[in-house]
Amino acid sequence: MDTNRHQTDHQQAPITMTRRHILRAAVAVGAAVPLVAAAPAWAAQATAAAAPGPAQFTLPTPTGPHPVGTVALHLVDSSRPDQVAGPGHFRELMASVWYPARDVEGYPAAPWMTTGALRAFLVSGGYDIDPALAPLTAGHEGAPVRRGDRRLPIVVFSHGAHSHRSDHTTIVQELASHGYVVVTVDHSYDSFSEFPDGRVVTPVQDPAYMPGPKDFATDLRFVLDRVEDLAAGRNPDAEDRPLPAGLSGALDLDRIGVFGWSKGGTATALTMLADQRVRAGLSLDGPMQPTITTDLDRPFLMMTAVFTRAQDPAAAAFWSHLRGWRLNIQAEGAIHASYGDDAALIPQLAKVLGMTEAQVQDAIGTIDPARAVRIQQAYPRAFFDRYLRERRGHLLDGPSRAFPEVKFLP
Repeated sequence: MDTNRHQTDHQQAPITMTRRHILRAAVAVGAAVPLVAAAPAWAAQATAAAAPGPAQFTLPTPTGPHPVGTVALHLVDSSRPDQVAGPGHFRELMASVWYPARDVEGYPAAPWMTTGALRAFLVSGGYDIDPALAPLTAGHEGAPVRRGDRRLPIVVFSHGAHSHRSDHTTIVQELASHGYVVVTVDHSYDSFSEFPDGRVVTPVQDPAYMPGPKDFATDLRFVLDRVEDLAAGRNPDAEDRPLPAGLSGALDLDRIGVFGWSKGGTATALTMLADQRVRAGLSLDGPMQPTITTDLDRPFLMMTAVFTRAQDPAAAAFWSHLRGWRLNIQAEGAIHASYGDDAALIPQLAKVLGMTEAQVQDAIGTIDPARAVRIQQAYPRAFFDRYLRERRGHLLDGPSRAFPEVKFLP
């Protein structure tokens, strides 16, 4: 087996299974658990549309001044044959574009995951849900794009192994509410993804066909090409579905960043090494495996938890090859799943299931969940503000009294 191509994030599977076991426990106690994301004040209709019930979940409200819009894209890479689907098929990806919206009235709130993908995600852990429990987000489908005096910076997100493009919606909609265009992508065959024709693709079990970090990076570069299509007024959607008004004229191709969690963090680094279009990169506890031995001369932020330089030689090696601005921070008490939507969702699930504090900490670490959410909202935005918008804040300059649990690692 070519380990460079098919290397998987060996730490991801146990963490994903932890969440699945918790959801399976919900069935055992007969709990209905709709993971519903609350909309902000300017999108109260999303909350009104959510399924009723005491177990209704919420995601953190974005802190930015703008309502959020979103649109899904079905992308086909005709340069890459799909070895899983067989001859005559090419690699297909689902992506979503998130952005500041001009007006969201009359535009429905988007689900956290589509019904088919969510069902497959939960059924994989033994938990089958009713489609009516589909969660909502702060994003509104097809809302017109808010245009300012300057085009909007672009950030692309890459998920971890056995995950999905919605898994870090907290960060994604936070950035969009502050004026970023954020593109999220499902890495097919290592994600739970649903296509417009109803097909649902789940992670493959055969390591010969499971995408590795380099495959993720190739996906990201293909997505960047499609972002260029959008900026040029072309519609890359395979079904040519309508795009939000104002999207093509809102994209600033000179200000592009990438971030990813776990395997997606490694893919972020690999994408930057291969593609000069990316000006800044952020890894959320990426393992950086296989070991990266090439110098990188652009800004890079490492938010670590498990894959620390002290414990992971690959992370230490990558750090040694960062030749531009670099920073490594770590939230005290954080584990691998602390940097993601689990920090907001697991504590709510715990109330339904009667989970102990120790069980919650096993799932998302000993860090206070509300603090984990605030860290997710603050540090990625501060980083991209500095290197995509030239906004010199002070959060990245050193330890902050506002975030005493965040350590700056020398």
